[in-house]
This record gives sequence, structure tokens and C-alpha cells, in this order.
Amino acid sequence: MPIYKAPLRDMHFALWEAAGAAALRALPGMEEIGADLATPVLEGAAAFCEEVLVALNRTGDEEGCVLENGAVRTPRGFAEAYRAYREGGWPALACDTAFGGQGLPKIVSVMFEEMICSANLAFGRYPGLTHGVYSALRAHGTGAQKALYLPKLVDGSWAGTMCLTEPHCGTDLGLLRTRAEPARDGSYRITGTKIFISAGEHDLTENIVHLVLARLADAPGGSRGISLFLVPKFIPDAQGNPGARNAVAAGALEHKMGIKASATCVMNFDGATGWLVGAPNKGLAAMFTMMNEARLSVGIQGLGLAEVSYQNAVAYARERLQGRRLGGAAAPDKPADPILAHPDVRRMLLTMRAWIEGSRMLAARTALAIDIAAHDPDPARAQAAGDEGALMTPIVKALFSDMGWEMTALGMQVLGGHGYIREWAMEQFVRDARIAQIYEGTNGVQALDLVGRKMPAHGGRALRRFFHPLSEWTAARAGRPEIAEFVEPLAKAFGRLQGLTAELARRGLADPFEAGAGASEYLRLFGLVALAREWAHAAQIALPRQEEAFYRAKLATARFFFRHILPQHTGLAASIVAGGAELRAFADADF
Repeated sequence: MPIYKAPLRDMHFALWEAAGAAALRALPGMEEIGADLATPVLEGAAAFCEEVLVALNRTGDEEGCVLENGAVRTPRGFAEAYRAYREGGWPALACDTAFGGQGLPKIVSVMFEEMICSANLAFGRYPGLTHGVYSALRAHGTGAQKALYLPKLVDGSWAGTMCLTEPHCGTDLGLLRTRAEPARDGSYRITGTKIFISAGEHDLTENIVHLVLARLADAPGGSRGISLFLVPKFIPDAQGNPGARNAVAAGALEHKMGIKASATCVMNFDGATGWLVGAPNKGLAAMFTMMNEARLSVGIQGLGLAEVSYQNAVAYARERLQGRRLGGAAAPDKPADPILAHPDVRRMLLTMRAWIEGSRMLAARTALAIDIAAHDPDPARAQAAGDEGALMTPIVKALFSDMGWEMTALGMQVLGGHGYIREWAMEQFVRDARIAQIYEGTNGVQALDLVGRKMPAHGGRALRRFFHPLSEWTAARAGRPEIAEFVEPLAKAFGRLQGLTAELARRGLADPFEAGAGASEYLRLFGLVALAREWAHAAQIALPRQEEAFYRAKLATARFFFRHILPQHTGLAASIVAGGAELRAFADADF
């Protein structure tokens, strides 16, 4: 069985030292938030993940889910684990106290999300979208909808899903065909088929609340004519308990590459009763409340899987004896050296570590921005934080999910042939990681969102929120020899990002195809600069404390990032500048 220990010390660093989460204390409702409160919570979360979820990861993958007569049976142990999840109060962690929540900030809950993704991603998919349904209803639901549904979602007795994709359309939701017909009682009858619905049907909760995009008969065409509907599996009775079975059922389970213990369903709505959420034909905007939250969570999935793969790769590299270190034996008393002594193994492990710890810091900073946007009473500060959160959402989703795939593959490589064998679990991490680059909008879509929407929005306001503070930070530290090895390469990469941003914007105005051609490389470059910002800040924190092992390792990892990973920005820049001429010129028939 694979090992996993929640990286609590590094999470503490990301939260309280790098991101500066103590700033939350100045916000209304957050006065008690601090390390003294958050640390016991995260320790309890770690115990749940390490003691309950890890043991079910491989067995769940092997057993999978079973669909019988429209009902899904989850793998053995999942129901008991979910009961423990509820009893621990974990569904309520970052929910409003008005609905039974604990009122903790996103920056704390995101660390728990990472732990779940490391310990058992498939389990995490069942409650994974419930908080998104909670957020969408809290923002756009009626008072009656909030009163009925939110307490049930918060206590975990009911779960939630997001139903967008249809067999003939994925990202282009303007093509969806699911229809909604008004009934005399103010409800609607929803008819259509949705696919790829995570946790669309299961045996863990009393009820499942589906948020469904559908089209009214008189709706305009395209995405402007989409409405959002709340469709429960069981229609609540007068007392708010699950009542009559609604006309919605799972028609099939998808046969997937990974996360096999997560029920990914084809959902059939056959005149199911639903209720409008928000205004007619404004459903896509309401759904984006949930979708943006889900995109951040998808990024965290990549981070969590990279972390557990790293831990197992390090453990193997310490114990596996093979060959002798170049330049002399590392363990002359043994028949061979641990593979940890070999330079290529060390390269792979340090690459994993640098990406993981940098991403954790960036996740904490992004979550803090979301918290400030939600709680700061000052409109200017809330707007600035909201801009930062919106800008970083596509970057975190794409960069982290790419990282999860790449780092789990590296972890598997460390184990050599054993990494390819199921018993060591490394191949499961790879399989589980792959979907994150696809769902909640493929990473190519995230890149187009960054270039086509986030860059020009409000005259480039969100970009300025990132560029101006970073420019001031690097300028204030220019010429300081003790930190020059971090600040100077950051400033160089940042300058390149600024120049390419202007160039891509100029090209995009003249020819949108050109902006699209460089979008994925641009997002990657932007992400590298964002990670470099985190690592330079971390190095500044670690420098005066490097006599302590934790900070010494932090500083060494920062040096590896700046010397071996950040230089990738040069190749990315060359590809962006090259433009899309070759993409356009290649004949369709020649593919």
C-alpha cells in the first residue's frame, strides 16, 4: 500500500509565512482565524485522510462502481468513510455559519482539499462539487431554495452535481439541447441527457441535488439562451425530507482511464421536476459561480496527486539499491547504493519538489485573494482581490493539472519497472491525474480564457493587479547581493512576460488566431513567473533561518527552481513569438 503523510509543516509555511494568511484577522467574521485555530483543524483533516481514505484508494480503484437498475453502488468502505467524513464536520468547513457551516476561509479548506486528493481522489469526487452547488445557490438561489437546500448540503446529508455537458457538445454550451418546460405550479419539467457527470448517482447521501443547464422554449439561441435549474434526485416533501423519486436517473457509468471508484455518469432527465435558479436565460453566469470554484479545485487535484507521488518516489529511492554513484560509492558498506544517490533520480525528485511546493504557495495566495474578495468591506480592496482570483483561476487550473500529470509520471519513472506495476500504486496516480487536464474546461480552453477574457477585461485591470506589485517588489530588492540569485532571474522572466503580453495583445487585436496560437505557451510562461514570485519570496523568508533544516531545504529547492525550471521561459517565449503561421498554413487534408 502506498504511503501518505499530510505535509503539514509545508502547509503551515504556505499559509502563514508565504501567503500571510494572518491578514484575514482584519476582516469581518475572520477575527479568530489564525494558526492557533487552523492548525488543529488541519491536523484532524490529516488524520482522517491518512487513517481512513488512503487504505481505500487502491481497493476502490480495483473494485470500481457498479450500476444496477439505475442505482450506483460505490466500492466497499466508501459509505463508512463518507459517514466518518460527515461526522467529522468536514463538509461544513468553509460554509457560512448561518447555514450550519464552520465559517473557515478558503485558504484553510484548500489545504484539506489537497490532502483528500493525495489520499483518495476518487472519494473526493463525491463531495467535491457539493460546495460548488452550495456557492451557486447561496449566490443566486431564492430565499426558499437557500433555506431548504443549503443546510442539507452543508451537513453533507445531501450532495450536489454540475450537469453541463451533453453527448453532442462539451465546451460549446450554446449547442445544448436539454429543454425546460414550465409547469402550472411554478416548477419546470427538464428533459435531456447529460454526460460525464461526476457523482451523478451514488449510495453515500440521502439525496443528490443536480444543477442543470437547460433551454426554455422561447429562449434566444446560443449561450445567451441558457437557464439554470435545480433538480433533486428526490423531491423534498413538506418537511424538507427526501420524498418522491424524481424522473432523473443514471443511464450508464463511463468506463474511464482513472478515478475508477468515482461514479462518472450519463444522466437522463425525463420530464424531471426542477426549479429555476436565478433569472431566465442567465443560467451560464450563475453556473460560472460553481464552475470557477470547480476549476480551482481541479488544479488542487494535480497538486495533491503530485505530492503523494513524490512521497512514494522518495521512499523508494531511499531504499532501492542499484549501481554505484558516479564519482564514488555513497554507501560502501552496502552491495550497491540507494538510487537516491544517482544524479538523474535526484533531478526528478527535486523537479517534483520544486513544482509541488511552489504550487502550494501559489494556491494559498490565490485562495487568500478569494477570501479577501468575499469578506473585505472596502470595495477597492475587494475588487483588487477579486481581480487577482479571477486572473489566477485559469492559470491554477491548467498549470497545476499539467504539473500533476507530469510529476506523477516522473514519480513513476523514479521507480523504474516497479512504477509500471499496480502493486506500487504509482501508475494509479498517473491515471487519476490525467483527467484534470480535460474536465471543467480543457487546459487549452483555460489558456484562451486567460488571453481572450482575463487579459483585456476592464482595460487590463487584472493584469495590472499582478504586474504592478511584482514590479515594485523586484525593484525594491534590486542590487541586494544576498537575494540577487533569486530576484534577478525573476525580474528577467517577468520582463519577458510583460513584453510578450503586449505583443500577444497587439497580435490578437489584428488577428485572434494569432492570440490563440500562443495562448497555451503564454499561460505556462505566466505560471512560471507566478511560481518564481512565490519562490523568491520563500527564499527571502528562508535566508535568515537557513540553519534550521526546514528552511535550508526550502532555500535549496528555490535555487533548483531558479536554475533548472524557470529557464524554460526562454523556449516558451520563442514559441509564442513564432506565432501561428505554421498552424494556419498546414493543410487540413494533410493531418
